[in-house]
Amino acid sequence: MSIFKRMSTIFKAKANTALDKAEDPRETLDYSYQKQLELLQKVRRGVADVATSRKRVELQASQLQSQSQKLQDQAQKALSMGREDLAREALTRKSALQGQIEDLQTQHAQLQGEEEKLTLASQRLQAKVESFRTRKETIKATYTAAEAQTRINEAFSGISEEMSDVGLAVQRAEDKTQQMQARAGAIDELLASGALDDASGTNKDSITLELERMSSGSDVESELAAMKAQISGGSAPKELSGETPQGTAQAQQPTQQPAAEPVRPQDGDAR
Repeated sequence: MSIFKRMSTIFKAKANTALDKAEDPRETLDYSYQKQLELLQKVRRGVADVATSRKRVELQASQLQSQSQKLQDQAQKALSMGREDLAREALTRKSALQGQIEDLQTQHAQLQGEEEKLTLASQRLQAKVESFRTRKETIKATYTAAEAQTRINEAFSGISEEMSDVGLAVQRAEDKTQQMQARAGAIDELLASGALDDASGTNKDSITLELERMSSGSDVESELAAMKAQISGGSAPKELSGETPQGTAQAQQPTQQPAAEPVRPQDGDAR
């Protein structure tokens, strides 16, 4: 096999495959039905033409028949008047017209037979076209239903091109979401362990957070004890009341009274 013949075979095969993919059976059926309608129209037009020709032959034969009858009457009249020569001429012309009439009758019979054949063919073709139209619509409906069912099944199974694109997009979105979640979790763990420094200063390590919680708890307990002391009438701790030790001592020192005079002993006691 030569290279050109092989290239031609490959080209024809690829072209046939492309045409097969591009071909829609519904469009092909509609085109075939249209061509059959055109053929039926041509047959009907042929029947009309033959019928017109037959009618024309009938009119010509009728005219010639009238002329023949007129010549017959003239021949009889001329013979009754003793003009045998005129009668002979009229009969001669009648004989020529009779030959034409017979030819027209033959043509009429042929045209009538042709018309009958075309009429029968037209009827058969019309019945065939009607049957094809019914079958065409049935095939189109079946093909449309099968096509819809195939697309639905492909959509459910996810093998259609559109659903495949949607599935890939969803998968990419899920992968990116999982990646971002993993990245955020890793950064939180690094910040909590102190491996990374928080530029905003809001994140602290676990030890610092524990110390702050202990300090906050101690402050709360001290403030709660002070509130209980105030309610029971006691004094608040010095550190919480805000008084200095010296001020407290001065406040608690009693006011000094003047010294009492010594009691003088009486004479009896002295003795």
